[in-house]
Amino acid sequence: MEKKIIACSLAPKALGPYCQAVETGGFVFCSGMVGVNPETNTAPEGVEAQARQIMENIKGLLSSQGLTLDNIVKTTIFLKNMDDFGKVNEIYGSYFTGNPPARSCVEVSRLPKDFLIEIESIVKR
Repeated sequence: MEKKIIACSLAPKALGPYCQAVETGGFVFCSGMVGVNPETNTAPEGVEAQARQIMENIKGLLSSQGLTLDNIVKTTIFLKNMDDFGKVNEIYGSYFTGNPPARSCVEVSRLPKDFLIEIESIVKR
């Protein structure tokens, strides 16, 4: 199996021993993205601001590979508090104006560095 490790400066660096994304078999598997601004290495406060930053990070990572949000086929959203579902849904939906990808959304007890949201995605080239 051939796999290509993807890393770019348009998305935050990995927080641990993993890569930003891996491409294999015509798919790009993106690691969970958090709301860190890759230019300042800081995270905004609040779930809405973190959700927007995550979507911009995903766009940046995909654009570095000649891809767009339209190439996403599946996402998983991890929320620290399911009460934020409506706010996140509104922001997330604003990034997918055409045919949105399949999606799961789950509440988790805690995320790395106490982020409020994390989104992972699977992308088809």
